[in-house]
Amino acid sequence: MVERIILNCISDGVLTIDLNGRITYVNKAMQELLGYPEKALIGKRCEKFVLSNICATDDCILCRTLEKKETISNFESFITNNEEHRIPVNINTDLLYDDEGNLIGIIEVFRDISQIKELKERLTDLYQFDNIVTKDRRMKEILAILPSVAQSKSTVLIEGESGTGKELIAKAIHNNSLRKDKPFVAVNCAAIPETLIESELFGHVKGAFTGAYQDRVGRFERANHGILFLDEIADMSLSTQAKLLRVIQEEKFERVGGSKTIEVDVQVIAATNKGLLKAVREGKFREDLYYRISVFPITLPPLRERKEDIHLLITHFIEKFNKEMGKSINNISPQAMNVLMNYYYPGNIRELRNIIEHSFICSRGNTILPEHLPRELLKEEQRLEITAERGSLNSVEKEWILKVLEKTDWKYSEAAKRLGISRTTLWRKVRSYDLGEEKSPVH
Repeated sequence: MVERIILNCISDGVLTIDLNGRITYVNKAMQELLGYPEKALIGKRCEKFVLSNICATDDCILCRTLEKKETISNFESFITNNEEHRIPVNINTDLLYDDEGNLIGIIEVFRDISQIKELKERLTDLYQFDNIVTKDRRMKEILAILPSVAQSKSTVLIEGESGTGKELIAKAIHNNSLRKDKPFVAVNCAAIPETLIESELFGHVKGAFTGAYQDRVGRFERANHGILFLDEIADMSLSTQAKLLRVIQEEKFERVGGSKTIEVDVQVIAATNKGLLKAVREGKFREDLYYRISVFPITLPPLRERKEDIHLLITHFIEKFNKEMGKSINNISPQAMNVLMNYYYPGNIRELRNIIEHSFICSRGNTILPEHLPRELLKEEQRLEITAERGSLNSVEKEWILKVLEKTDWKYSEAAKRLGISRTTLWRKVRSYDLGEEKSPVH
């Protein structure tokens, strides 16, 4: 009697079934879910009323539970109620035994997840394209035009600070393009020595230079019929820029040291964290190449200018790391959230991701607390006032980078990881801020 009162008070639908598949008990929530009164259900076979999309298949979870003695957890399905409405549900099953240990049936618990499904669909429509989530007005405008960009072969230039998601945008274009089943080849131009960049892009023939012991296929050939993503294109030398321009215009080239002309069909997406127009004015980047690759320019705002996205991204990363680490963190304290909302993020989204991963490693419960955040964040939050003036932002970034370098004993790889930026970007910032150019980067 007490058990029935308790089961009638819960919001999940509960029913029990005997070994012949007949309903022996149904609580009030299950009656409301199915749209039938208790007297219409008791003694009837379950498949006549619980019209699930798996009832008529070999994957009936009741059969699996009985035959394999397998309990089912969090199984997503649909049931059709008396009014013929399809309702998305989450199903759990377990075996029922009498007081002597004899198997007498199965218990099923149904949770209506209609609102959760609706919310996910609304979030997908409003804030997500491919793997990109946002609430920011400017980002929404960019995402709205990406499907049209993806259907063209035009070259695309993506500008934005390190960690703002330039490669993510490039992959979203690829995933939604007519070339989605073809290669997506990424090249970090800043990470390849100048003496090797042409070989990386165009390939070489055996004997072309010292160490060329065999023919090599370049990135353009690998990306044939697909997309070539040239990251940090501003770091490419003027001579390589000239050769790149020719390939983009003529869609053909020769390998280094070779004479055979190779034709390719490649869409080029370029990216940089520098202002290319400024580089053009300074004579560091070819004007003709700039206008050739910027047929469709995209400028990504830094995370500090997308404040309303911070909470959304934190939620996204919490879900991601819960799955990857097998944890169940479902909350973040107001104090920790305040730190994250007011932080400067020199490494942008990549740094935020690293911060949440760090917090997951430190947390032993289900809530992220301030003490789970990197220690440097707490000190900076207490000490620095972030303003919107660019000069002040530069000084804050300079001071923050220097602080992390000193704490890591100028070990660039470790410092770059803490900052959420690449080692190459860190070295470039050290030089631009004149933080200690005489120091050699330590791996």
